Amino acid sequence: MIAAAQMGPIARTQGRPAVVHRMIDLMRQAKALGAQVVAYPEAALTAFFPHWFTEDEDEVDAWFERDMPGPQTQPLFDEARRLGLGFHLGYCELDVSAGQKRRFNTSILVDASGRIIGKYRKIHLPGHAEHRAESPFQNLEKRYFEVGDLGFGAWQAWGGVAGMIICNDRRWPESYRVLGLQGAEMIFCGYNTPVHHPGAPEHDRLGQFHNELCMQSGAYQNSAWVIGVAKAGLEEGVDMIAGSCIIAPTGELVARCSSNGDEVIVARCDLDLGRSYRETTFNFARHRRTEHYHMIVERTGATPP
Repeated sequence: MIAAAQMGPIARTQGRPAVVHRMIDLMRQAKALGAQVVAYPEAALTAFFPHWFTEDEDEVDAWFERDMPGPQTQPLFDEARRLGLGFHLGYCELDVSAGQKRRFNTSILVDASGRIIGKYRKIHLPGHAEHRAESPFQNLEKRYFEVGDLGFGAWQAWGGVAGMIICNDRRWPESYRVLGLQGAEMIFCGYNTPVHHPGAPEHDRLGQFHNELCMQSGAYQNSAWVIGVAKAGLEEGVDMIAGSCIIAPTGELVARCSSNGDEVIVARCDLDLGRSYRETTFNFARHRRTEHYHMIVERTGATPP
């Protein structure tokens, strides 16, 4: 049984302890509903600060976690251990090694003992690096984060193989395919996605449809369960989509949130369902042909998939 713990807005002034308290409440709800693992959104510990511009390095660094767990997030790990519940967590990571400071949009998998068993750093960063004063809000992920350097990993967890993607990664087929080639049976995806697209407002009416479309196709084409978890609602003037959902390897939505706030949904995720698709329709070894991709590359100079 897997739970998705959607979170409503986090105020810019709301500190980590208050947010962690909310997350613990959601974790307890998930456990009461029979979940073995609960998934939280991208950047779950703070307001989504890439939506505003600052040049103050200390202010930017304050949004990042230097240690995981750290003093303010340790209670979440302690409660998970007490409940015997695993979790997926998205957060902003400040990595200082070899005298170099780097910032990443990160997610982790934590087992029921409170041990981190997997880490992923977001690869497909959306938005822009420069300040756009004319925009109703910013999308400065390219300013505040580096491109992830860990690749798309897969780990043994909860009786199967689990992988992670983050937000914009979900729009790119190769994110799922690299995990599918590693046998991923569960793919966790947190997101903070505005309703409004300043660069293409004509897309706004399709935001929720596109959100579900890319995750459903990724699930079906790679025979995996996909757990999409939103930070939703009106946060610091930015309206963000909700629609957290759990998607089967058939591509079907089996559970979906109905609010824009803190909410838990659960689904029984039968891993044999994904296995039946991997052994038949999407048997990569038997049916997938990559040599034709390379022929196209040679003829056109296109980037290979």
